[in-house]
Amino acid sequence: MRPMVIASAMALALVASGCKVSTVPENGSAETTAGQADWPAFVNNFIEASFKSNPGFAVVQGRHEYDGQISDLSSAAIQGEVDRLKKVIADAEGFTDDKLTPEQRYERDYLVAVAKGQLFWIDPTGADQLHHNPAAYLGFVDPSVYITVPYAPKEQRLKAYIKFLQNVPRAVEQMRANIQTPMATSFVDYAKSAFGGFATYYPGDGVAAWKGVGTAEDQQALKTATDNAVKAMQETVTWVESQRAASKPNFALGKDKFQRMLADTEMVTTPVEELERIGRADLAANQKLLGEACARYAPGAAIPACMEKMNANKPQGGAVAGARAQLAGLKQFIQEHDIVTIPGPEEAKVEEAPPYNRQNFAYINIPGPYEKGLPSVYYIAPPDPSWPKAEQDGFVPGQADLLFTSVHEVWPGHFLNFLHANRSKNMFGRVFVGYAFAEGWAHYTEEMMRVKGVGGGTDETLIGQLSNALLRDCRYLSAIGMHTGSMTQAQSFDLFKNQCYQDVGNARQQAARGTYDPAYLNYTMGKLMIRKLRDDWSASRGGEKAWKSFHDQFLSFGGPPIPLVRQQMMNGKAEAVF
Repeated sequence: MRPMVIASAMALALVASGCKVSTVPENGSAETTAGQADWPAFVNNFIEASFKSNPGFAVVQGRHEYDGQISDLSSAAIQGEVDRLKKVIADAEGFTDDKLTPEQRYERDYLVAVAKGQLFWIDPTGADQLHHNPAAYLGFVDPSVYITVPYAPKEQRLKAYIKFLQNVPRAVEQMRANIQTPMATSFVDYAKSAFGGFATYYPGDGVAAWKGVGTAEDQQALKTATDNAVKAMQETVTWVESQRAASKPNFALGKDKFQRMLADTEMVTTPVEELERIGRADLAANQKLLGEACARYAPGAAIPACMEKMNANKPQGGAVAGARAQLAGLKQFIQEHDIVTIPGPEEAKVEEAPPYNRQNFAYINIPGPYEKGLPSVYYIAPPDPSWPKAEQDGFVPGQADLLFTSVHEVWPGHFLNFLHANRSKNMFGRVFVGYAFAEGWAHYTEEMMRVKGVGGGTDETLIGQLSNALLRDCRYLSAIGMHTGSMTQAQSFDLFKNQCYQDVGNARQQAARGTYDPAYLNYTMGKLMIRKLRDDWSASRGGEKAWKSFHDQFLSFGGPPIPLVRQQMMNGKAEAVF
């Protein structure tokens, strides 16, 4: 995922600044605006207002006039953003069908969906993440764009980085003022680890990156800003830990808010009971395939032993080196099998994930649509050195498992998705790529590439793909169960370990993630919607022969909620179909 683009609970509540950007004339109203204003201008105003409200999001997109800024995270500014989003939704809905072309109607529905999704995460009647979940603030104090993205000469980026560090103490002070206690115990655990990671990263890699850069005055300013940012992070870690004694397992959204999350963020109105049934059916189907493959691959062995055999075949030189070796072969496979158009010459690099961002094994950082000619980086996390050696060894995936992580992150997953999105004819589709669209596409490609024969069609390859599919099935069921009250975090851990056959370290990490990222069901939910749409669309177009055309057309939309893509491709309703 591109950080701060996917609309997850922890990455994209597009938060407020005190700066309001109105699309209504001073003496106007929503109705007169809808009747008189130019729709393209309305869309552009929404994009620009989003950047002003979250300058860090703007920087990641490539708008470097916002360099060094961090959002105003005060309670008043958050309320200002809630009000702005409500007004945007009302004004956009005032552009009725008779005033818009078919393409503009689609874009209106896309914009309304984005605004509703952003609103849900910060609205006091919704998830209200900024008053409850410290993870919602991590994107604001993440400095990686300045350090790892070579968008300008180092001297220029150093000055932006110093300005950014100078804003960090204010941002975390506002966070501490906003968070209502008692916090969920899992939030305490994650916040302590993540903010502690920043306290290490700022004086470590955050200083080493600028060795010999700039003037003596720049270096002194860097030291002062670093010291102050580290102090602020250390104080934050102390504050977070001080909440532990009073913390409770109270992370759940509740059934009603969880159902609203699905509707507001992904246009999915399917009852959660039906969604759970669908998820359990997918889990059972994948478990059946796994059992059949293991009977051939490891005759007589239990499923955990079969998985251990697959994972024992580690990538040569470690996960980073192994992933580097896999990417060229994956790209060649896509081209030889004519699976999807590769629209440009860009490649992705592979690096070890920085210490502050290791809550998942892998992720990708992709330049935004306003950048030109910059590299994407596929990051892979090493195991936590505090874990027992056996857990550390288990955390490093087998060669086949890693293959589908590389499929997911790069070819033809996230990286290819954003190559297409960044070439969308509408800037809106380049900027706002949704969680279920991006993660659903990336997860869908794992199964699709296996069906096409990647990895030679071996049982070991199949088991590697199913390991990833089962992981996402357990995310899906954990999100529903933990946030509607039928599952505890401990039961989620057991599910990951015993039903989806994850190692202890991953099972612990994934169960914890579900508490602060309730939308991580989007991997499987998105995959299932995309697979069904593909089958429905291609049924009258030659079946599997039409898959490339389907993939290209699907990716051309940018990243709206998948029900909206179904409406456009099937000429029907904007609805979730599984």
